[in-house]
Amino acid sequence: MIFEVENKKVFSSDIGQTFDKNKHSIILLHGSGQSHVVWSLTDQYLADEGFNVFALDLPGHGNSEGSSLKSIEEMADWLNKVVNVIGIKELTILGHSQGCLVAIEYANKFPDNIKNLIFVAGSYQIPVNKSLIDLANAGDFESINLMMKWGYGYSKQFLGGNPLQKILNSSREIREVLAIDLIACNNYKNGISSIKKIKCPTFFVFGELDKMIKLDKGKEFSGLIPGSKTHIIKDCGHMIILENAFEMREKVAEFLKK
Repeated sequence: MIFEVENKKVFSSDIGQTFDKNKHSIILLHGSGQSHVVWSLTDQYLADEGFNVFALDLPGHGNSEGSSLKSIEEMADWLNKVVNVIGIKELTILGHSQGCLVAIEYANKFPDNIKNLIFVAGSYQIPVNKSLIDLANAGDFESINLMMKWGYGYSKQFLGGNPLQKILNSSREIREVLAIDLIACNNYKNGISSIKKIKCPTFFVFGELDKMIKLDKGKEFSGLIPGSKTHIIKDCGHMIILENAFEMREKVAEFLKK
């Protein structure tokens, strides 16, 4: 699906289905430097479970036009414009990593639009190593290699090729997409106050071996929302949506149908 927000094209994988107002809608938000393709093992499954599913490309990412947005707050405001253009009245946001920060800020700004929140490998703050930011700002491909080394529970799990390098194909894209995302994550400070305001049903999925969002940090995050549910995937790192999408998506569907 391609539609326009402020005269710029926005791409969303919609599994070849038209928007059905009688179905509940789920928006999938990717992590730093990524695109809708990281949800390829999840979007069709959730659509088959009876939901409208939109795996978005943020501006400047994947097939969406425009420049990368420089703050989590801007991303949340942009997301609300997308929601209004599509015509969604009530939604679930399923975010991974950076997408979790956007979900937190969106829920803070537009709480009446949210039915459920699902956080995968997320936290209310994601500080980023300065050396990683410097490499990304320089357009150095080593930044991608480091992200995947830290991102997977076992580094040999992406023997088929670095998935992030298949999305970011040039030094320019690393500078103009990944670096801007990493800085936005590092600069977001509103999470701790915003997360405490969340009242809707909330589900957390963490990887047991996550090096980016360590499990104790994740448990602290989930503990800030009374009544929330948590699932921990064993032998899995930060890139849950690629490492073990099958277990994750089944648990997400179970949560949504309760």
